Amino acid sequence: MNSRRITFTTLIGAGVLAAAAIGVGQASAHHAFSAEFDGKAPVLLRGKVTKVEWINPHAWVHLDAAGPDGVVREWMVEGGTPNTLLRAGVDKNTLKVGTEIIVRGYQSKDKACTPVCKANGRDVTFPDGRKVFMGSSGTGAPKDGSDPTDKQ
Repeated sequence: MNSRRITFTTLIGAGVLAAAAIGVGQASAHHAFSAEFDGKAPVLLRGKVTKVEWINPHAWVHLDAAGPDGVVREWMVEGGTPNTLLRAGVDKNTLKVGTEIIVRGYQSKDKACTPVCKANGRDVTFPDGRKVFMGSSGTGAPKDGSDPTDKQ
């Protein structure tokens, strides 16, 4: 009886440790804005959507956009969670491949553009003029007025 109790307690303890390890792994996959993006490097991207990834913890919008030098580059723009974007009115029908959009955001710290340029999107403007906040709030992104929940 005593060995059964010890075995049961050991199994429960192992289960709790395994669950904690999984939670830590998932938590470390999510990052703060300042870990990857430069709040002092704003970008304004105009281009056509080439791909949209509706994945957690952040959706990614891929677009081909011309830079100030006129060269068209592929960009990966990080948005908020798919659920956040859906609540803001952005879904797979509003971000179809080929849609021309304008994205305001901040470039990645490395600025390497290898293999693609990366940015954190703050807002997206659609062809009809509708503008939607697409960023992730509360992660250290600059308070620039894009996030309607930010207290200025």
